[in-house]
Amino acid sequence: MSNLYFGIPDTLPDEIVQTLVQADSVRIERIVSRGHASPAEFWYDQQQNEWVILLTGAARLRFEDDTTTMDLSPGDFVNIPAHRRHRVEWTTPDEPTVWLAVHYG
Repeated sequence: MSNLYFGIPDTLPDEIVQTLVQADSVRIERIVSRGHASPAEFWYDQQQNEWVILLTGAARLRFEDDTTTMDLSPGDFVNIPAHRRHRVEWTTPDEPTVWLAVHYG
């Protein structure tokens, strides 16, 4: 047994992406951010669908095909279809933002 909140350092020079489970066409990751965001002009363009839930902290997502942003707080989740280009605009700098991401299909 493990805990999603265990082992989070006080300072995070880089975002932590940890694969928890991987099998066939599914990968489950814990992502820990603290003030991290996507680099300028960078867009994720993933081969698989991604369902992601925010467990702690706060974040802001942007999709390339939408002019608005999506503010996420604990308990909020979103399903991102494969190849829907998106980026992380902001994560809270004063506490860890913990995500659980399920890549599938």
